[in-house]
Amino acid sequence: MNFYAIVVSSLLVQADRYRGEFSPHDRKDRHGAGAIRPPSEAQSLLLRVTRNCPWNQCLFCPSYRNKKFSLRTVEEIKQDIQGARDVADDIRALSWKLGHSGEIGHAVVSAVFSSPQYSESYRSIAAWLYHGGFSCFLQDADNLIMKTDDLVEVLRFLREKFPDIRRVTTYSRSRTIVRKSVEDLTRIREAGLDRVHVGLETGYDPLLKMIRKGVSAAQHVEAGRRVVEAGMELSEYVMPGLGGQDLWEPHALATAEALNRINPHFIRIRSLRVPKRVALHEKVVSGEFHPQPDDMLARELHLFIESLDGITSQVTSDHIMNLLEEVAGKLPQDKEKMLEVIRRYQQLPDEERLIYRIGRRGGAYRSTDDLERNRVTYEKIRGLIADLKHKGGLPEVERFISELGDQYI
Repeated sequence: MNFYAIVVSSLLVQADRYRGEFSPHDRKDRHGAGAIRPPSEAQSLLLRVTRNCPWNQCLFCPSYRNKKFSLRTVEEIKQDIQGARDVADDIRALSWKLGHSGEIGHAVVSAVFSSPQYSESYRSIAAWLYHGGFSCFLQDADNLIMKTDDLVEVLRFLREKFPDIRRVTTYSRSRTIVRKSVEDLTRIREAGLDRVHVGLETGYDPLLKMIRKGVSAAQHVEAGRRVVEAGMELSEYVMPGLGGQDLWEPHALATAEALNRINPHFIRIRSLRVPKRVALHEKVVSGEFHPQPDDMLARELHLFIESLDGITSQVTSDHIMNLLEEVAGKLPQDKEKMLEVIRRYQQLPDEERLIYRIGRRGGAYRSTDDLERNRVTYEKIRGLIADLKHKGGLPEVERFISELGDQYI
């Protein structure tokens, strides 16, 4: 294996724990798990309430491409909940049999994972119980599209079967939420839904139209406010880079303005990636869309954070697609700290920014401070850059960085 391959392999191994919103361990579960979930739900029970996405037209999203949306019946969902309950009970019984008094620790989980008699469902739920068994994420992309009465029935049954669950969350779209009254959303919250994750992406209407989001900034704001008024936590996702090199400034400003009007509990940063398999890539090839390089992305992020005002949201950057994971904190008190993280990156010498970008995209770095903490990795990446430049100059380095980042989509 040559030096280039050794460094790449090392980076990818370190990146495994950050593989974002995908949940491969649950793809074949009997309790119906889908393909994606937020990183914050990595230790949650995954329960599929609908299948795929009813909109499925966003140019940046490959998650449900060529997959048909369908509702699941209340009875089907209840059967999956009961199935999960039965599996959890079996695992508890195994714990007693092994002499662990119902506790789900290393020995019990190892027994489940090492035996071929246990399916992926058992392994998934054993891992969930090991981490406490306190949260559940409802998949897929837009579960508030269900009739209110049906969703309420599902939530009540889930809470009945798993009374120890402390948090139930789901994805939904703003266009769907605005069709629910605050009263209906309150009923859903009272039945057991605690948090809604919404892909705001941008608050700039021309960009929302360009990416075929199917919603306006005004609808984003109204939907967010209704969720908050109903007493649920709201997590809004924003997408730095979505405006490309031409619309980055109005994108950053309008997105901050929309969030200032909503004041969500969480603002989650999900930087744009445009691999070949997403529809937006066609606009890159045609020259209609010019992706932001990382250094310009840092400038955009600085403007966005700087423009957040009068809100108390928690900003998180919990995905490896994000250049700067440390841009995180509670507003307003941590705003300057987040801006300083961006400035530290911008002030790095050119070579160190390249080294950091490769280390970050490969999962080896979580902070610019890691450049000094791990000199072995630093020198490996420095050698890799020299090898890439010899092969094809700086364009080859940029191509490699882009491929590293695109693997997480």
